[in-house]
Formats: sequence, C-alpha cells, structure tokens
Amino acid sequence: MTTDLLSTEALARELLTRREGVAGVISLNRPKAIHALTLGMCESMRESLGEWAGDPGVKAVMIEHSEGRGFCSGGDINLLRRSALEDHGAAGRRFFHEEYRLNHQLFTYEKPVVAFMDGVTMGGGVGISQPAQFRVATEHTRFAMPETGIGLFPDVGGGWYLSRLDGRLGQFLALTGARLDGAECLWAGLATHYLPSEALPEAKRRIAAGHEIGGVLGALSAKAPEPKIAAHEGQIRRHFAFDTLEQVLASLESDQSEWAARELATLRTKSPQACKVSLRQLATSLTLDTFARNMAMEYRIGSRVIVLPDFAEGVRAVIVDKDHAPKWNPAAPEDVTEAMLDAIFAPLPQEEEWKPL
Repeated sequence: MTTDLLSTEALARELLTRREGVAGVISLNRPKAIHALTLGMCESMRESLGEWAGDPGVKAVMIEHSEGRGFCSGGDINLLRRSALEDHGAAGRRFFHEEYRLNHQLFTYEKPVVAFMDGVTMGGGVGISQPAQFRVATEHTRFAMPETGIGLFPDVGGGWYLSRLDGRLGQFLALTGARLDGAECLWAGLATHYLPSEALPEAKRRIAAGHEIGGVLGALSAKAPEPKIAAHEGQIRRHFAFDTLEQVLASLESDQSEWAARELATLRTKSPQACKVSLRQLATSLTLDTFARNMAMEYRIGSRVIVLPDFAEGVRAVIVDKDHAPKWNPAAPEDVTEAMLDAIFAPLPQEEEWKPL
C-alpha cells in the first residue's frame, strides 16, 4: 500500500464528513488527541465546505466531534514544534496558512453553520467554532485560548473575537488562558445557546430535518447556571484595562484580594513575549475593518513566533517533558522591547503575505 493511500485512509478516519438530510456534517475524529486539527483535516474541511456551498440541497452545516471529552483541543502543536526545530518553520507556516483560510471560509460562509462546543474547545477549536452563526455550549464546555503558556498567542481569529468582547474580558482570557465553562461562554457572548448535552442528538436530528435552527436551539435550550466569572467582572475590567503588560501586572499587584493574587501568579508563569504580543495583537485588531486583514496580521505574527525560542521551550515544558518549568527568553517583561514587537508584526514580503482564496 502506498504512503499516499495510507495518509488518505488516515485522514478519512480523522475527519468524518457526511450528509444528513439538509445538513452537511463535519465530525472531528481524533479522540486520543482531543480532536486536535491537522493540516489534512483543515484541507478536507475546506473542500467539503466548498462543495456544500454550491449544493442547493445543503441548507446548513454542523460541526461536531465524534466521541471523547472534547470538541477540539487546538491545532497540531507537535507538528509546529518539529517544524520550528527542523525546518525553520516551513511546515508550521503551511499549517497556519491553510488553517487560517479555513477560519476565513467559515467566517464568510453564506449558509448557516452550527458549532457544537461540547467539551474542550481551545485554540484551533475556537477558530472553527467562533465564526459559526450558532455556537452551542453545554455543561461540558471548557473554552480557552491558553497559547501564552506555550509562547504563542491567541490566533485562528482570536485577535478579532477577543478584542471585541466587553469589559476587557478578551485581554484577560488572552493573557491568563483562563477556562470558561458553558454558562460563562453564554454570558460572555462566546456561545449563542446553552443546551444540556443530552439534548444535542435531538437538536442535530431536527436541524438535519430542515427545522429552523434558531427555533430548534431555542426550544431545546436550558437555563444556564450563574456564570462564576461574572463575580469578577469589575476586577477584570479594571486590571486588564491596559495595553501594556507592565501596567496590568502593577494593577494586579495593587489589589490585595485572593483573586488578584491568583491571576498575578498565573501571569508570572506565562511567556512575557507572548503576553506582549497578545496585547498588541488585540489592540491592533480593533483598528482593522475586515476579518481577512486580521488573519493576515495573525499570519505574520505566527510565521515569526514559532521560530523564536519561547515556542519550542513552552511546548517542551507543557506538552513534551511536562515539567511546567519553562525558561522564557526574554525572561522579564521589561526585556521584551518595542523593537522586538515591531519585528514580529512587520509586513512580510508581498509574495509571502497571507491571502484568502
């Protein structure tokens, strides 16, 4: 059996696509990896979405996971790290290029998309769920953009979505990597509906049968628990009101509460470079008028940070060796200069810039 055939069969197992009634269904199927996205999965999703866009029999698209405890845990971090160490980021840039085109395709898709964020929804999982018109959270949802802990930044459109949340919540999520449950996602506007997980099969059945999606989700929705994060809304708004990391840290240091001490300790574990990149990313995104321009900016950032020391070191500490003791370089916020950030955000040569199809 040829290598190409083997890879094709493996991809067919990793991503399941099918028609159910009037719906096209994309089912992520890498349960051991919590359905983390590979390059092949991104390419296959884009192909299916393209076919369904021109099919009058497909009225909606549903994105789900096949089994296991998560919707999608992110992108293929191990591939990105190998690329950083072995080919100067070439394979990583190719992955970002295709993943971001998928994100943009979903953002601009003309047919309604329903994302079932049942379980872990992080990184790349955010990128394929937030563009959806309907974003369904459940009691199992665990939403996060934890990239600063591995020397990255909240990409896949994170700059666009997080910067536009109320009350500086996006800056808080980007810097700390805090996890939100389903009720908190609904409160924040990251989810449009809250359903008990046991109602999902019926919701999917009705949507496939052609029922109006908003009506289906509304009828099956449950009252969400009180969002725990709401108790700290004022502190988040106050302490994360700044676009410099030093000001955020100083503000938290001035608050003697247990919550502030805990968030300050969390921030001290993150890559200073990644935190500063994230703050500039969110501030810049607010000045951009299209999602495509946001993705072009994030591609520039991603192309550069994966070959900087913090990314390989962060993945080593958190995922490979799991000692959770990264040695960041630079180690202190004040050592991450504006010139360093300017270089990360600078335009690429025209032929290397990211563009949507």
